[in-house]
Amino acid sequence: MDFPWGGTLPYNDYSGFSRRRWGGRVQKISVDAGFSCPNRDGRIGTGGCAWCNVAAFVPGYCSPALSIAQQVRAGIEFFAWKYAQQRYLVYFQAFSATYAAAAQLRELYETALSLDGVVGIVVGTRPDTLDDAGIDVLADIAKRTSVCVELGVESTKDATLAAMGRGHDFSSARSAVYRLQAAGIEVGVHLILGLPGESPADFLDHAHRINQLPITTLKIHHLQILEGTRLGREYRDNPELFRLFDVAGYLEVLRVFLTNLRPDIVVERFCNESPDALLLAPRWGGLKNFAFTHLLVAELTKAGQSQGCALSQPAV
Repeated sequence: MDFPWGGTLPYNDYSGFSRRRWGGRVQKISVDAGFSCPNRDGRIGTGGCAWCNVAAFVPGYCSPALSIAQQVRAGIEFFAWKYAQQRYLVYFQAFSATYAAAAQLRELYETALSLDGVVGIVVGTRPDTLDDAGIDVLADIAKRTSVCVELGVESTKDATLAAMGRGHDFSSARSAVYRLQAAGIEVGVHLILGLPGESPADFLDHAHRINQLPITTLKIHHLQILEGTRLGREYRDNPELFRLFDVAGYLEVLRVFLTNLRPDIVVERFCNESPDALLLAPRWGGLKNFAFTHLLVAELTKAGQSQGCALSQPAV
């Protein structure tokens, strides 16, 4: 059967969305453009957010020692063997990729867009590193090609954001979404489920608050405890204080979350695959992202449910 978003899966998946938009397969290629973060350079704090180790999510072919063009070419070589024909989105992933002067941002983004096979850019950043000049650069580029800004929201609970040393509240994130949307820029949001102190009721509240935002995409992942982070140190000292998801528990949380998520929101992911050397917990026996997604699809299908089905009047 086809669902309202035009796909056959019981959730609005990114692969189907990109094929409908671009008429074929599109692969994100991550780059590290040497940005910093206000939660590391002292403007807001040092050491980063409690969960963050950037080495856990930036691919090995990324290095700020290489030019943007070199990193993109390395990324294309990394992915090209899998698919004969595909196009690419350059993903400015590491740290806060709007945290620089507007002229520097334009040069970096335009360089990426000038490369063969690139059909757009994705810019990962924080809600508090978006000044008017930077938004103007993105808005200008968005008039002629695909631009999506992915905002690290992480939680909609201010108490959680404060406890994790995030350095901004949810109202800052909400304001950033609306500023970008008003400028004609597509917005994605990142969310972590299972942060310390949060409950299933909080996860459901996250879904309802996200529903009210004018966003296109959502990335979800469960809390992972990583080496080199504040949570990693706390976990080593007192592991009994952490309530981490097992596979079955996270599947159930996601089933409830998805059935309460606005159906037009495109979901890009459900979990992370952090390097084994960095991952302290939870360990799921090497379960890959695609295998976990198959399990989730099976759970939704078995229950006769799909994204947004629990919403009596889906938000728009």
